[in-house]
Amino acid sequence: MPMCFSLIASRDSCLRYSFSSAGLKSTTTDLGEGTIIHSWLPKHPSPSKPTLLLIHGIGANAMWQWHEFITPLTSRFNLYIPDLIFFGDSYSSRPERSETFQAQCVMGLMEAHGVRGRMLVAGISYGGFVAYSMAAQYGERIEKLVLCCAGVCAEEKDMEKGMFQVKSVEEAVSILLPQRAAQVRELMKISFYKPATSVPSCFLNDFIEVMCTEHVQERRELIQALHKDRKMSDLPKITHPTLIIWGEHDLVFPMELAHRLKRQIGDSAELVTIKNAGHAINVEKPKEMYKHMKSFLLDPLPQPKQEKQSNGHKVE
Repeated sequence: MPMCFSLIASRDSCLRYSFSSAGLKSTTTDLGEGTIIHSWLPKHPSPSKPTLLLIHGIGANAMWQWHEFITPLTSRFNLYIPDLIFFGDSYSSRPERSETFQAQCVMGLMEAHGVRGRMLVAGISYGGFVAYSMAAQYGERIEKLVLCCAGVCAEEKDMEKGMFQVKSVEEAVSILLPQRAAQVRELMKISFYKPATSVPSCFLNDFIEVMCTEHVQERRELIQALHKDRKMSDLPKITHPTLIIWGEHDLVFPMELAHRLKRQIGDSAELVTIKNAGHAINVEKPKEMYKHMKSFLLDPLPQPKQEKQSNGHKVE
């Protein structure tokens, strides 16, 4: 039973207010063929600012995953922040469930709002899969990529070999799409380097009620499609300047996948490892993540091609 007063719904409303106050507007766009995509767009795009597209991962909506970055980024970029299909207020009656389809919908959004030049793209986790697909499909339209803890180079056989904390796709689905408080606790355990251990069950149930009860079957199919028959030999090659950011203690997508991704992209990719962080680096280390993103996205010069370790110093 939902709580009479929902802290999560209240938090969601506060985030909407903060996004609006930062110069963004909530917009729903009909892409045709039964596909509707919700997004946050600049109220007054500036021709002097580059376009930055922020793509969220599986979990809550785009606001919850990017809110720490909005205020500093809006001063430097025209931000476009979509809810992927079957998240937030985005949905589709079409049967496609691949990251390729998600990428096409995001590009359709950008085209619908007159963004026809080159763009910068950053994706967290599942959003990184979508960002990579955009680069593969749309080539020169994508100027630079930031891929955060995105297991793009995972293969179906990796689960059989014991790379992940879960033993099957169905177990992964039960954690990534929690329907009970115990499953949210497990999600926190594998997502954070230092997960909170004393969160009341009523709060976790509130989160489930507000964030995890819509489009459950469709989201399940998204995860299944991501895993089924996945092989690196089928992964398109990209050569875009790419910043790969990874939590040192990521249990969702272990560091081996970061190194694979670096090798897959080659010399145009730079890998930064954030210490004392797990999968949810946008929550655990947002200032550090922002520091690396800003430096990479605004620097017009080629980036160093070696791996770096971030020391966790506070970003001023």
